[in-house]
Amino acid sequence: MAVIIAAGFILFYVAYRFKEKRYGVCAILAMFHDSLILLGIYSLLGHFFGVEIDTLFVTAVLTILSFSVHDTVVVYDRIRESVRLYPRADYYSLVNKAVAETLTRSVNNSMTIIFMLLTLYLLGGETTKWFVFALLIGTISGTYSSTFTAAPLLVVWNSLIKKK
Repeated sequence: MAVIIAAGFILFYVAYRFKEKRYGVCAILAMFHDSLILLGIYSLLGHFFGVEIDTLFVTAVLTILSFSVHDTVVVYDRIRESVRLYPRADYYSLVNKAVAETLTRSVNNSMTIIFMLLTLYLLGGETTKWFVFALLIGTISGTYSSTFTAAPLLVVWNSLIKKK
């Protein structure tokens, strides 16, 4: 329920800030990708290793959603900036340019988080082990989806609009 409520607020906010609902919808779809990856891994861990979902897991999911959307907004902002600077350019090329410009930043940002989470997972206590693992999986999935799911969804949406 918390994920759906958070998704609604994020959809509204991103659509409002970017002045187009397609940005909000694509960000939410990428965010749900991260949620499904995390839920799928945890369902397998629960089935095979008896890992239980608790309030720390819900906290991890909501944290990952915010991280994923933040990363997506950075890419979307660069796309919006490129569209303003080069209005006659092909949308596909502008999205590709924006992804290339933000990829290094996203990877560097994520790697610092991943190194910290790996250290916390290996050296931390038993009570935070699965919480940190959820954050780790979500960070990896969120980094991937911001660049390689959210941006291509915009390109597909744009191409569907042009066909009509």
